Amino acid sequence: MRMIRIGALGAAVLALAMSACTLGGGGSQAPSGGSATVAGLLVLAGPPECPERPFCLQGLEGTYGLQFKEFKPTDVGGPLTIAALDNGDAQVGLLLTSDPAIAVKGYVLLEDDKLLQLADNLIPVARKDALTANPVIEDALNAVMAKLDQETLIDLNKQVTVDGKSSADVARAWVDAQGFSFTGGTGDVTVGSTNFYEQEVLGEVFAQVLEGAGITVERKFQLGNREVVFPALESGDIDILAEYAATLLETVNEAAGEATTDPAATAAKLRERLDPLGLTALDHAAATDQNGFVVTQATADQYGLVKLSDLAKPAP
Repeated sequence: MRMIRIGALGAAVLALAMSACTLGGGGSQAPSGGSATVAGLLVLAGPPECPERPFCLQGLEGTYGLQFKEFKPTDVGGPLTIAALDNGDAQVGLLLTSDPAIAVKGYVLLEDDKLLQLADNLIPVARKDALTANPVIEDALNAVMAKLDQETLIDLNKQVTVDGKSSADVARAWVDAQGFSFTGGTGDVTVGSTNFYEQEVLGEVFAQVLEGAGITVERKFQLGNREVVFPALESGDIDILAEYAATLLETVNEAAGEATTDPAATAAKLRERLDPLGLTALDHAAATDQNGFVVTQATADQYGLVKLSDLAKPAP
């Protein structure tokens, strides 16, 4: 699953603004491998806990067989990791897969081709009574998810956090460009979000598509963290919420470890766990917000890197 996600808009902007800063404190760990592979020539930057995490260095070693030249402790996809990549202090960095820095910096997000990460695909969660009253909601939001790929999600985030546009304006431009056309909606629904900018952007997309279908939408955005917002969904204070499949499943499940790397299976299990709560999950998007490993375009070109398993190729 994801490392802790920075939820504030200012944090994302700060991470980009500080990318030219010099790294401070907490020096590199000793080299963990030789140079027999591409990874053995490169330094990995990530949060200090990365070496002990199954979805970080442990997973890279166990799933991909990677031994890096060394590990440099930085932060959770923030300014220190970005600075390390830009300054050449590290060549591989852990960011989150929807981070706007990927677009701003032109980083290459390496494909997780051996499926190390759990499936934290974007997925709408809704109250079943709202869907019964307005069947068009399911059709409309499933259509949104079908259009939401990784590049699109990163760009929507960039427009808000870097370009300084409002969530409403960003959503309007994207919704208009898709040409969605749904009708037959009636009554009112409430779309909510946590205080994470990405969920607000997606909530605004949901709201505008549903308004186009004839539904009156109330927005309750920036309500707080999941511990505040999910109970609001259960109680009926809100009806629809953009969520993350694996993370939400591990929040509501009765037995830990049910989330998998398969988005369809994870979404199906999530629906099973949500059903007794009067909730359901709709179709998942291709886009994710989970741990991802990036390199600069120059590093990708130098070593022919497209996917994580490319790091296991023999060193040139």
